[in-house]
Amino acid sequence: MTRRPEGAAAPSGPTLLLIAHGSRDPRHAATVDRLVHAVRALRPGLDVATAYLDHCAPRIPQVLGRLDSAVAVPLLLSRAYHAKHDIPAALRAAGATLPVADVLGPSPLLLDALDRRLAEAGLDVRSPAVRARTGVVLASAGSSDPAANAATRAVAARWQATRGWAAIELAHASTGGPTVQEAIAALRARGATRTAVAPYMLAPGLLPDRITAAATDADLVADVLGAAPELAHLLLARYDAATLTAALAA
Repeated sequence: MTRRPEGAAAPSGPTLLLIAHGSRDPRHAATVDRLVHAVRALRPGLDVATAYLDHCAPRIPQVLGRLDSAVAVPLLLSRAYHAKHDIPAALRAAGATLPVADVLGPSPLLLDALDRRLAEAGLDVRSPAVRARTGVVLASAGSSDPAANAATRAVAARWQATRGWAAIELAHASTGGPTVQEAIAALRARGATRTAVAPYMLAPGLLPDRITAAATDADLVADVLGAAPELAHLLLARYDAATLTAALAA
């Protein structure tokens, strides 16, 4: 918990330490702040702190110095390099042994958030007929870790199986293809009469902008997941699971 003045009410449970990657783009930190506000609104008694791996402040050592106990929750969609190496290394360097929650994906809540963003972009996601003729590009950053890319493919497969899209194609913004343009062409070749691009990314920045710029042939482009309500619920679910696991192991 964060150190507090004498006589102040004690927060409920350890601090939720949200660990984000960070970006030079100020929209990234602004999105993280909105997500933190959403988490606090859902659970007012919980102390929530934020630390960044790179580019933004505060960094992990700065935040840990003012915490009594915490559970780290990575603001990451998959177990790629940042989850497997960067966060554990940063915590070790800070001398921390706190519990670390699982990454956000996969989760049905992420699919709900993707639906939300498509609906906000103008797609009638509630209509089975609309879904049946719409092909979706699930556009991620891409990773050099094959397991992370496989996890994103599993998200696409689950999203199609549960929502009835005409087709879903993956696209990567940073690593080797397929590109957004290639994915749109593949959707049309598979019979989709309408195409939508859904960025599978947490906050605005260079790569989401690259996706949007490349999606000129799509009928619509959704926003990033951002501070969607589903993400706030998912962060709390990951926090709760890690807190329970730590308590049982104690």
